[in-house]
Amino acid sequence: MLTVKRLDLADARILIEGAAEKAREIGVPMCIAITDESGNLIAFERMDGGKITSVTIAQDKSFTASAAKKATHDYNAVNVPGKLAFGIHTEVGGRISSVGGGLPVIVDGEVVGGIGISSGTPQQDMDCAQAGIDYFETKRG
Repeated sequence: MLTVKRLDLADARILIEGAAEKAREIGVPMCIAITDESGNLIAFERMDGGKITSVTIAQDKSFTASAAKKATHDYNAVNVPGKLAFGIHTEVGGRISSVGGGLPVIVDGEVVGGIGISSGTPQQDMDCAQAGIDYFETKRG
């Protein structure tokens, strides 16, 4: 039998709070998705002004980060013609994202969930996702 560590709703709200604070700081309203370790949605917030298209993109970034246990920008480097992983974004019904802004949430060396951010540039999305994780880590310990 397996024991699985995963984010809960309170954890998800902390991650959203940290990411949203960074989004307000940079002046870009974001869509913020938090998934559990298997990529299932726990919580989502679309800040006032967050892009409609970013609702799905943020969720796919979070899905990728948690279920694949890899940052979405890591896929970006290998999802190019001539590389063995080219086309990965078409897998799992097109849910694998190779656009920056999805990060796995790691606790004690285990991926316990993911955070996906969308509405800004990939770098802005990445910065807000990292801010969410940084805030979560300060609240945890």
